[in-house]
This record gives sequence, structure tokens and C-alpha cells, in this order.
Amino acid sequence: MSKQKKNTGLPPGSIVFTGKRKVEQVSIHYTEYNEQLLQERSLSSTRPNFVYKLNDHLVQWYDIKGLHDEGLIAKIGKTFQVNLLFLEDIVDTAQRPKFEETEQGFFLIAKSLTFSKEHHVIKPEQIGMYAGKGFALTFQETESDLFLKIRDRLRTHSSRIRKQGADYLVYSLLDWIVDNYFLVLEDIQSSIEQLEEEILQHPSPEHKSTIHQIRRSLIKTRKAIAPLREAISKFAKSDSELISQSTTHYLRDLQDHTIQLVDSIDTNREMLNSLQDLYLSEISFKMNQVMQVLTIITTIFVPLSFLVGLYGMNFDYMPELRFRYGYFILLFLMGCIVIGLSIFFKKKNWF
Repeated sequence: MSKQKKNTGLPPGSIVFTGKRKVEQVSIHYTEYNEQLLQERSLSSTRPNFVYKLNDHLVQWYDIKGLHDEGLIAKIGKTFQVNLLFLEDIVDTAQRPKFEETEQGFFLIAKSLTFSKEHHVIKPEQIGMYAGKGFALTFQETESDLFLKIRDRLRTHSSRIRKQGADYLVYSLLDWIVDNYFLVLEDIQSSIEQLEEEILQHPSPEHKSTIHQIRRSLIKTRKAIAPLREAISKFAKSDSELISQSTTHYLRDLQDHTIQLVDSIDTNREMLNSLQDLYLSEISFKMNQVMQVLTIITTIFVPLSFLVGLYGMNFDYMPELRFRYGYFILLFLMGCIVIGLSIFFKKKNWF
């Protein structure tokens, strides 16, 4: 039974955190840049005024890590005139990826994914992005520096990001998330291939649960990527003045990447279905082998049991019972039966 969400029944725009608290204290990493300048600093969320004045010549990026502080999220939203419905979605970690826009800015929800090759589990993290004229806000659930590679690119003077606006920064962050999807799917495919080798060698009941776990991971992955494809499509088709034509060109290419990812997910699901069939076939084959051996043993011992049972009857008038060499002849006959049946089964390739 699914748990009731904390914001159920509340009016639209209610800022209620619905996820699990994953950081002790909210941290904010601030970056401002243009083609000639780059400055970075860590800001304290407890400071009364931690937001810098907007500058037409700079792009300002606030990377907020931690979503549990509802008051801080509300304060940031009020400062940058973020729509209340967007703020509600930011703190609701069960949101599906999407793109929305207003005259003041545009808003994106995406999911960052990590895959555990040991436990075959997908761990999603919700990423919220809001951009306006000259600034971008990103909201992460954890304190891990998910966008470290983007920061490294910003520190390079010749980086294209330094020459573009906030819309291109959002595209770059999305591009990094999508690139990471390819790595996640490679790890999943590698796990499927490894599982296939293990099943071919020694199928066990544990493999059945592993197949089920990977299937669940693929479903979670598809739920993260398929809606994002639609969101990027809306992003690329936006007529907003905040999104340049050059960024739109890159977004169309990013949309093609998401289509490739969805196709790759479908391919992996088909591989997993084939793997389940292989598992069932191998289990059935192993069972047939066991039954074959037991049948052969039974077939060999049936005539032996007949002979032993025949001469084990308590009748007085059985001439063979008084024959001096009868016991040895019976043993010889039983041995011939065993050897004869073994040769027959061998020629039939039954064992």
C-alpha cells in the first residue's frame, strides 16, 4: 500500500518537503562568471542576505544542496520571483521530469541516477532547475557535487559555457545528467551479461531475484528518462526570450540522445526477458538431467530387483535354489544385465 503524501489535501503552491532528509544542513555553492571573470564561494544559508544583486554582465549560479529547509526554499523563491507551483515541485521529490515556463523564467525537473552493480539497485536523486535573466538556481537532494565536471569546465577560460547565458548553463547541466544515463545503462547491460554467464554455468534460485531486481531498476530508469525526453522537447521548442537559438540547437541534439537512451532501455528489457527464459530453460534442463539419471538407475535396477525377488520367494520346489553354482550364475547374469543396459544407454546418448 502506497503511503499518503505529506502535501495531500493542501492548497496548490504549498511548500512541503515530501522526501527523506539527506543532509544535515543546507549548503549553497555560488558561482558568477562571464567570458573574462569567474568567482566561486560557499554561502551560508543562515545568513540573512546571502543573495547577490543581479548583474547584467554576469551569470550567477546558486547550487543549493538539501531540500528539507522549507523556509529557505520559500525565501529563495521570493527573492528570484519563482512561481509557488515550481517551489512546491522542487521540494516534492516524487515529481516526474518536466519543463514549464513563465515570463520571468523557465523551470525543469530531472532525475540523476546511480546504479549499484553489487546490489543491482537504482538510486534516483531529484534535481530542480530554475533560470531567469542572468541567473540559474539548481536544487539537489544530497551534498554530493553532482556537477563537478561542469565546474571544471567553467574554470577553463576558453569554455563555451563562459561565453553563453544561463540557458546554456542549464543545457550543460542537463547534458551531464543525460551523459551519466549512458554510463548507468552500460553498467546495467554489463550486469545482465555477467548474469547470463553465471546462469549458463551454474543456475541458482538467487539469479531469479537478481533478474527481478534488474527489471525494477530498468523500470525506474525508464521513468526517469522517458518524461525527460518530453521535457527537453518542450525546452527546445520554447519561444522564450531567455532561451537563445544556439542553445535550442544543442537541445535538439540532447533530445536525440534521450531517444537513444529509451531505445537502449527497451533493448536491455528484451535481453532481460530472454535471460529469464534462459534461466527457466537451464533450470528445466538441469532437472531433466537429474530425472534422466534417476530413470537410468531405476531401469537398471528393475530387472535386478525382479531376479532377487523371484529367487527370494519361499517355495520348496525351486530347482535353482539347490544348484551348487546358482548364486554365482545369478550374480553373473545380473552383471551382464547392468553392462548390457549401460552399453545400450551409451549408444543412445542418454548419458
